[in-house]
Amino acid sequence: MTIEEIQEEIIDEFSMFDDWEERYQYMIDLGKTLPLIDEQYKNDDHIIKGCQSKVWVHAEMKDDKVQFTADSDAIITKGIIAILIRVFSDQKPQAIIESNTDFIDQIGLKEHLSPTRANGLVSMIKQIKMYAIAYQTQLN
Repeated sequence: MTIEEIQEEIIDEFSMFDDWEERYQYMIDLGKTLPLIDEQYKNDDHIIKGCQSKVWVHAEMKDDKVQFTADSDAIITKGIIAILIRVFSDQKPQAIIESNTDFIDQIGLKEHLSPTRANGLVSMIKQIKMYAIAYQTQLN
C-alpha cells in the first residue's frame, strides 16, 4: 500500500469513533500492536528529542524500503508512534520524504493533544523523515 492509502485507511478507522475518549482508547490499542524496537536501540542515539515521554525509533533499509521499529514509555505516545510507523514503515525513502501528514489534522489528533505531546508528534515525524533523507542519500 502507498503512504496515501494507509493514511486514508487510518482516517476511515478514526471516523468510526464518535468521541475522543474512544479514539484515545483506539490509539492505546494500536500501541499494543507496535513492532517493538530491539532493546539495544533503546538508547540516547535513538530517542526522539522534544517529546514529553521517552520515544525511541530505529530504522533500517530492507529491499530499498525503510523499516521502522519503536517504543515509548507512555501508552498514548506509544499509540501515536504506532500510527506513524504504520504509515511510514516499509516505504521507499523518497516516498517518505515527499509525503504529507495532513491525515493527522484530518483525524483531529493534533488538536486533541497537549502542547508538549503535539511538539513530540512533530519531532517524531521530523526524525522519521530524517532517517528517510539519510537512506535516500545512500541510494543516490
